[in-house]
Amino acid sequence: MKITMIGTGYVGLVSGVCFSDFGHDVICVDMDADKIEQLNRGEVPIFEPGLKPLLERNVSAGRLSFTTDLTAAVDDANAVFIAVGTPTRRGDGHADLSYVMAAAEDVARALTGYAVIVTKSTVPVGTNRKVRQVIAKANPDAEFDVASNPEFLREGAAIEDFMKPDRVVVGVQSDRAAEVMADIYRPLYLRDFPIVTTDLESAEMIKYAANAFLATKITFINEIAALCERVGADVKEVARGIGLDGRIGNKFLHAGPGYGGSCFPKDTSALARIGQEHAVPQMIVETVIRVNETVKSRMIEKLRDLCEGSFNGHTIAVLGVTFKPGTDDMRDAPSLTIVPALVGGGAKVRVVDPQGRREGEALLPGVTWYDDPYKAARDADLLVILTEWNEFRALDLKKLARRMVHPRMADLRNVYSANDARHAGFETFTGVGR
Repeated sequence: MKITMIGTGYVGLVSGVCFSDFGHDVICVDMDADKIEQLNRGEVPIFEPGLKPLLERNVSAGRLSFTTDLTAAVDDANAVFIAVGTPTRRGDGHADLSYVMAAAEDVARALTGYAVIVTKSTVPVGTNRKVRQVIAKANPDAEFDVASNPEFLREGAAIEDFMKPDRVVVGVQSDRAAEVMADIYRPLYLRDFPIVTTDLESAEMIKYAANAFLATKITFINEIAALCERVGADVKEVARGIGLDGRIGNKFLHAGPGYGGSCFPKDTSALARIGQEHAVPQMIVETVIRVNETVKSRMIEKLRDLCEGSFNGHTIAVLGVTFKPGTDDMRDAPSLTIVPALVGGGAKVRVVDPQGRREGEALLPGVTWYDDPYKAARDADLLVILTEWNEFRALDLKKLARRMVHPRMADLRNVYSANDARHAGFETFTGVGR
């Protein structure tokens, strides 16, 4: 199959590289000439474990290429995937579809034969039908079908998720489109991974419903954590106890400083907006959004309490600022709320993150970046674990405590126990829900 991938952001690049590893001929297109030059040099603009060697292998095999020439890339393609950004639109919380529709128009003008136009971006219900209208208007003679193929990639484990998915969701309107999509995903069919073929609207809704449900689990356990702190329970034990119930499951039951990232914040917001537009308010999702913001505020107050009620004049070492470990993504990370509150309160903030500095320098002004947590902790008044990178899971707590003026720790990811911290010499320790 010849596949064209429009957009070389996180989803587009990972998907394009993985499709080429299936054996398809893939051309990735982006308007950003600098990014395409970077990719053609073999440099990967995002951090994703395993992506660079996979890219290099398929480029060497002649199955993967990068270009700014959309017209040439679309020519004779069997399928054209649209994988551009759908950020939250200012003012109303809806997904901004301007990039999707612009890409659809460009593809329409470039079509020379039958192709399936596949929306890989996360889009509100009904978007694929609008894409069809845009293409038909821009090129009335075009022969095409549209399909919805939402992604379910976890940053930090995206290649594994693509190659061994829980499921692949494909929304189509015709048997011909279904056959093209089946050919594209044939390697997964042959290995018996579930392929859910459905209508366009159901495919679009599956993506939003899945992310909203996961965000709800996170927010639920964070509310339970707040209650655990008041009644003397341990949220880790509570999560373990309820997670062993097969109807509930143990995933996404880790208390912390709230969810962030590229998907959950914008997808919950968009789903809430879709519900409002159709007079079916998604009250659970709307509450999840509100509670997630209060969780971040509660974390700030935890830290303020450890600083005797004021951040002013305190030196605080923050370990981890990306929204999760295994990625350099800072989008809607809890750190973007918590760290500015520390800086704004007069604290001297030192940040350590294995991959966060590239984006974080612009997003977190007023902080000092360190490569070593022990250096960051020297003469500090408070140590905060904000992202649970593996590098922070086996720290020498005694060494950290000795270097601090006031050995206090706030473990907002529950990596360590209070006993571990106190035995190491920390005079004060707080976790989440413990």
